Amino acid sequence: MKELLGRPGSVSGLLLRVSQFSCAGIAIAVMVTTDRFAEFTCFCYLVSSMALQVLWSLGLACLDIYALSKKRDLQNKLLVRLFVVGDWVTATLSLAAASSSSGIAILFVRDFHFCTGRWGLPCGSYKLAVSFAFVTWILTSISSHVMFWILSALV
Repeated sequence: MKELLGRPGSVSGLLLRVSQFSCAGIAIAVMVTTDRFAEFTCFCYLVSSMALQVLWSLGLACLDIYALSKKRDLQNKLLVRLFVVGDWVTATLSLAAASSSSGIAILFVRDFHFCTGRWGLPCGSYKLAVSFAFVTWILTSISSHVMFWILSALV
């Protein structure tokens, strides 16, 4: 089988996981430091989805570091199945959270004009957090597709 970029136990896989972890962490940090994000359910969902992504990516990054340091191969059927399910679940949750949050951010900016006037919501911060959530989703979807191809080669 051809060696795929982003496979578990490789440097490219570690970089992919660290990138996922970083983007999700930035999305959380930007959202938590804004005022009144907890008043809106979709933004709370974004924070909780990105928190799950942070935990998943950090765990797999640690596993990649272990595999690289011990020169172990992580491509057995049980582990790859776990990676596929975990990546697909986190990718789906990330896409749902980013999409719902972007819809509300667009509604606030363009339709209701909540960013100006007496409301004064920090819509720039909301849009920045949503952008990082979408980047996290893109990285997670790349990882989940790589895992799917590895699983199909192993079965």
